[in-house]
Amino acid sequence: MLNRLHGQPESYDKKSKYRFGRTLGAGTYGIVREADGPDGQRVAIKIILKKNVRGNEKMVLDELEMLQRLNHPHIVKFKDWFESRDKYYIVTELATGGELFDRICEQGKFTEKDASQTIKQVLGAVNYLHQNNVVHRDLKPENLLYRSKALDSDLVLADFGIAKMLDTKDEVLTTMAGSFGYAAPEVMLKQGHGKPVDMWSMGVITYTLLCGYSPFRSENLQDLIDECSSAQVVFHERYWKDVSDDAKSFIMKLLQPKPEDRWSSEEALSHPWLKGETATDHNLLPEIKAYLTKARLRRGIELVKLANRIEALKMQEDDPENSDMPKDSTLAADQSRPFAPRANSGNSSSNIAGGSGAAAGGGEKRTLSKTIKGAIFREVVLAKVREMKEKEQTLKITEEVESEVRRKSFQG
Repeated sequence: MLNRLHGQPESYDKKSKYRFGRTLGAGTYGIVREADGPDGQRVAIKIILKKNVRGNEKMVLDELEMLQRLNHPHIVKFKDWFESRDKYYIVTELATGGELFDRICEQGKFTEKDASQTIKQVLGAVNYLHQNNVVHRDLKPENLLYRSKALDSDLVLADFGIAKMLDTKDEVLTTMAGSFGYAAPEVMLKQGHGKPVDMWSMGVITYTLLCGYSPFRSENLQDLIDECSSAQVVFHERYWKDVSDDAKSFIMKLLQPKPEDRWSSEEALSHPWLKGETATDHNLLPEIKAYLTKARLRRGIELVKLANRIEALKMQEDDPENSDMPKDSTLAADQSRPFAPRANSGNSSSNIAGGSGAAAGGGEKRTLSKTIKGAIFREVVLAKVREMKEKEQTLKITEEVESEVRRKSFQG
């Protein structure tokens, strides 16, 4: 009742049932935080600033409607939602078992046969989405999480922030959506897209899972578009000699540049490779560990970007007295790492968010990880290099202009 007297919506009363913990991620519209729910279960709460979706509130309502409809063992489950004067809150289950590649590296062995059954789980979830006219649009290893630490835990598909429910099964989407390296050619070319974009992403994920590197490795958008559009997928002998032909066949059915040539989720599920009978017992662990080493370097840079996004969101809050943003953006970004120590749920909300700088286990001062320190240093160095290059380029252009002026003056 008191909340309503202060102009808060009726559903805002639900917020008091959750104890907010560490930051899990942040984007253009808001932030995702871990929390302890009323039933003692840990949950993920997506907090969206209303001012950032003003005029596009339908996007939030569509996401809510979609999440409430979805019910599949390999998709994160919707829990609840509520709102405040300035924010929307979407509550989903928190998958605590770690990301796909991280979890694999904890095992002593991961074979091609294991990979085929892993992909089969993900594809089952994708097929369920497509049957319900939903396109995920951001399939990548980071969005494939294990529900729990249990050895027999289900793998679940998460992050439906840019997923889209189609009004008709043949509806064409036109907005740019997806992640660099996993987006289909038609998305990057802005040609209109639909369900086939998820199948392209599945092809990239499968290839990467089997060899530890991406089939398309260009680092700028135009080169990546050219590489994906030609789709000259190479199975390098050194890494693929012990992988079955069925696995390669499965990948090629998905990595087709033209969406109409790409297999659908239903067709892909019928492929013999997913039965596991022809998949080999070749251990993929060394290649996956090599991939993860490179991925962790990239994550360091992402942590710096995350800290910057959190800081920007803090400045955009309309109701700072009821802030949902962590006080220390850099520390919050550092604690977002998949295996960062969990904040002590016995602390106050502000302390959990990193306001006191305390570690989970007691009063020891928490220091930033070497990863984020290194990433910050690298960002500073790169910025300095860019600055020097720009100065060098400016000087070169100035000299060329002056030389041209002198030449014309001499000729005149």
